[in-house]
Amino acid sequence: MNASRLAVFDLDGTITRHDTLLPFVFGYLWRHPWRLPRVLAVLPALVAWACRRADRGELKGALIKAALGGLREAQLAPWREHFIARLLHRGLHAEALLEIARQRSAGAHLVLLSASPDLYVKEIGRRLGFDETICTELRWCDDGQLDGRLRSANRRGQEKARCVAALLATDRYPASIAYGNSAADLAHLALTGAGVWVNGRSGAPHPPQVTVERWRLHGGL
Repeated sequence: MNASRLAVFDLDGTITRHDTLLPFVFGYLWRHPWRLPRVLAVLPALVAWACRRADRGELKGALIKAALGGLREAQLAPWREHFIARLLHRGLHAEALLEIARQRSAGAHLVLLSASPDLYVKEIGRRLGFDETICTELRWCDDGQLDGRLRSANRRGQEKARCVAALLATDRYPASIAYGNSAADLAHLALTGAGVWVNGRSGAPHPPQVTVERWRLHGGL
């Protein structure tokens, strides 16, 4: 039976209690400290971003390339497994897990939509039981080494809104809901029939169909 409802969840700060990209990158560097000097290569991109000559996607790609570029899948896999296992065990909002379960029970098509990279987001989506995962995709070299720069658009803000609009344009979902935690997420929350702004800023303007909820409880699988 086809799902009649679309439920879109952001990852960082919505399902998880904190950002995931920096802990992933610097967690790997902490365990491989001889790679730390490579991070200096991100400084030109950081300056360009600060001067508004580069966007967040370019900065993100520069960081990943500097810190993890040149690594192969087999080198990243042990850390990714440790990172994901720890995150899912103690780094989630309990309320998010309840909402995912509630939407699944209602027969919704569950979509994980994240600006974080496919290095680990797709596996998180699989373990949380999502039907579809859309996230920022990275480049790999022909020889199997990680390039680190972005292969897709950075799935943030208006790009998230474009992804949600494309899902809704299929006319498969007469009902829809989205969950996000940042002001940038309001762009795609506004496109759905209902939106949940997790821990949104008190008193900040938001679309009328969006409600603000406080998620505070620690949860895990």
